[in-house]
Amino acid sequence: MKRTLCSALIAGLFASQAHAAAPSADTAAATAPSTTPSATAAALSASGVDKAAVDAAVRPQDDFFRYSQGAWLKGTEIPNDRSSWGAFNVAQENVEGQIRTLIEQAAQDQAAKPGSDAQKMGDYYASYVDKARRDALGARPLQGELARIAALKDKRGLGALAAHLERIGAGSPLRMGVGQDSKQSTRYLVEISQSGLGMPNRDYYLQDGDAKLMDTRAKYQAHVEKLLALAGQPDAAGQAARIVALETAIAKAQWSAVQNRDPVKTYNKMPVAQLKALAPGFDWDGWMKEQGIAGKAAEVNVSQPTYVQALDGIVAATPVDTWKSYFTLRLLSAYAPYLSQDFVDESFAFRGTVLTGAKVNRATEKLAIAQINRDLGEVVGKVYVQNYFPAERKAQVQDMVNNFLLAFKERIDTLDWMTPDTKKAAHAKLAKISVKVGYPDKWRDYAALQIRRDDLVGNVMRARGFAHQYGVNKLGKPVDRAEWHMTPQTVNAYYSPEMNEVVFPAARLQAPLYDADAEPAINYGAVGISIGHEISHAFDDQGAQYDGDGNLRNWWTREDGEKFAAKGKVLVAQYGAYSPVPGYHLNGELTLGENIADNAGAIMASRAYKISLKGKPAPVIDGFTAEQRIFMGLAQARRGKARDAALVAQVKSDPHSPSEFRVNGSLRNHPGYYEAFDVKPGDKMYLKPEERVIFW
Repeated sequence: MKRTLCSALIAGLFASQAHAAAPSADTAAATAPSTTPSATAAALSASGVDKAAVDAAVRPQDDFFRYSQGAWLKGTEIPNDRSSWGAFNVAQENVEGQIRTLIEQAAQDQAAKPGSDAQKMGDYYASYVDKARRDALGARPLQGELARIAALKDKRGLGALAAHLERIGAGSPLRMGVGQDSKQSTRYLVEISQSGLGMPNRDYYLQDGDAKLMDTRAKYQAHVEKLLALAGQPDAAGQAARIVALETAIAKAQWSAVQNRDPVKTYNKMPVAQLKALAPGFDWDGWMKEQGIAGKAAEVNVSQPTYVQALDGIVAATPVDTWKSYFTLRLLSAYAPYLSQDFVDESFAFRGTVLTGAKVNRATEKLAIAQINRDLGEVVGKVYVQNYFPAERKAQVQDMVNNFLLAFKERIDTLDWMTPDTKKAAHAKLAKISVKVGYPDKWRDYAALQIRRDDLVGNVMRARGFAHQYGVNKLGKPVDRAEWHMTPQTVNAYYSPEMNEVVFPAARLQAPLYDADAEPAINYGAVGISIGHEISHAFDDQGAQYDGDGNLRNWWTREDGEKFAAKGKVLVAQYGAYSPVPGYHLNGELTLGENIADNAGAIMASRAYKISLKGKPAPVIDGFTAEQRIFMGLAQARRGKARDAALVAQVKSDPHSPSEFRVNGSLRNHPGYYEAFDVKPGDKMYLKPEERVIFW
């Protein structure tokens, strides 16, 4: 299933994922941001605007991002255990603190019934924070899996081994998932896609003219050698060289991030016999049996067919011993964060410091919470919403969403670039968008997942196997439209084109991203930008290729499709000119969908707020007009800063623009911004009317 995760500052999301893979001892304390959540809350005025963050020395007409939060940017240090910091990080930190209270209570509950939610949460947490046991065990919890890899005798066993390691989350050159069929959205389909790299994407292996990436590549090989040596592997240096060479060959065969955004090119449904013909040297029967899909999948979707073909040649050309080294690394890399401190530290040294710029690892307790959030997502989510998500909040946000849907409906009728036939189809799709707010109506059942207090690595393996089997069990069943693909305690939101739905988890709807007591304008900026953003994904360059039933189908007239594409090219050029780090420009093609959504979301926030007024005048509060407060709320919600290493990784692999350009880039195209702040020719944010891109 293709889901568009949008709201979070993705540099921070990338960092949290890297850190989650690297639990550590309690090292030096992180530098506390000078603008703490409580200080920020205290600084908020009646308007909801964080006046203390404003830099009055910067004109809002020249750089709105730095005007709205320049004082915060100057006075805030990124914590040492983070690669970025901003409003979403603060919100997630708040949520993790709330969840930690609940989980620690469960860990101390001696009367928790075996198999209960409390027992699972409490024992998982206890196993994670038991550093003495982890240090005593070293790499011994992986002995069985290492022996399985060492027992590989010939390439006929590669398929089954690769599938097994995929099941337990160690990874392999092929990723298998179960999602909706993009052209028959009422059924589930196995999807096979490229995978298997130890660095963020193919550019890290292939761009020889980039000094930063070449340095990262050298450090990666050294990291591989150290991990192998820690595990007692012979000739660690030689193995590391051969592994990196193999990963480089895999990278050469992979599709680029831009190519992978194309839902038509990545839709290649075929019978299993055709899959086998793509790579006849690969043991597909063993692979499918170990994945648990043998006999359950008569056809599959191969996202990158040329990659699968090339992989067949790579398998043939690579000695068995090199494959054994490669799979050993995949296992060690995936599980180093859950072993003894020497493994933890080495994992973080590369995945935390080199890749994201973080200086120290996060506290073990925080990493434990993040791990449990992932592996017991809806178990934790259930108790989270019971304790921290007021019922009225759901109704408040639902009302906002309804105003946004009405704003889109009204706007479709007034678009000057869309013909009547396409407008009719757009209305039909809009009317079918479903909305989920807060939490699922039906909670996932984790009864089959065993969690033990004395077995951290086993807990991780069983949790990953449980998640894998959850997907496999969908095959042959009707699509579950009640299912959520994000937990309630996640500070994010998403749009699913196959489901044609927008989803706003409870944690996205809390301070500092949402103020239930504030005058609505600030929330129409801070949360409304996310609501408008997600709805507009139904009509971005990817989402617009799906109809209201979630099927990949062209419903546009040729004329309108060409106009839409022409607007997109202008936006690609605009964002391609932005550079967050000297020498690195945004990839306007990679970020196009998110940039369309940011631009449309900002405009729709203004329209939806006006609808909410129901004809009443908008108040001026603390000297800010309602329109100005919308833009201030938007900027406060996108507040953030990131280290250079994280920004480089984001530019190379992330479809989201850095926060500065999500704010300034969208406002430069927004007519309401020009009016609200009297932006004129000569101002640095000014774009000529004919250069502005307005989709909605």
